[in-house]
Amino acid sequence: MLKSIIGKKIGMTQVFDVKRNLVPVTVVEAGPCVITDVRTVEKNGYSAVQLGFGEIKEKNLNKAQAVFFKKNNLSYKRTLKEFRIPETVGFSVGQEIKVDVFKAGDYVDVSAVTKGKGYAGVIKRHNFGMQPVSHGQSDRTRSRGSSGAQGPQKVLKGLKMAGHMGNEYVMAQKLLVVNVDAEKNILLIKGSVPSVNRGTLFISNTLKKIPKVPVTAAHKETKAKKK
Repeated sequence: MLKSIIGKKIGMTQVFDVKRNLVPVTVVEAGPCVITDVRTVEKNGYSAVQLGFGEIKEKNLNKAQAVFFKKNNLSYKRTLKEFRIPETVGFSVGQEIKVDVFKAGDYVDVSAVTKGKGYAGVIKRHNFGMQPVSHGQSDRTRSRGSSGAQGPQKVLKGLKMAGHMGNEYVMAQKLLVVNVDAEKNILLIKGSVPSVNRGTLFISNTLKKIPKVPVTAAHKETKAKKK
């Protein structure tokens, strides 16, 4: 089963869980997506399905893209993304993938481009502390300080400096799915996810290990009694 989908970040809100605790969630418009291509080991060397999401006009596509959609009798899609799967049996071009592939309690990995924040100093970008503000040092309060030691006589690679902040492709892993609304194609994910509002998200089943049985105090007491 394909547990991956393309979505759009709507924003954040709060909901109550079954224990009446207030939980911050991100609202995601997930799908519906259409399978635009199926990659097989025999033909392509790997197995994957390509999903399309969002509508776009033909005039905004190049010729190769427009021909690809026409050849497969598909509507024009704004975003295309491949998802690797072990086996492609049962998938075909034109098949629709909806948000109901997930359910409440699942854990997902969300990939997206983070919000761009332009050129930033080291205090904002790397959480540096400020320089002394007294004794004539006020013009250097937000400076990063020395560039390196006297020994190498050069600036070492990887030194934290001011520069472009954000606008990077990242993945937030092991996020809990709080609720799924199949009728409205809405996915509620606990906590924040990368990207700006209305930004594109790539959502897949998590790669992290999920414990089947949580270790509670009751379990620990039972083990202690047996010993």
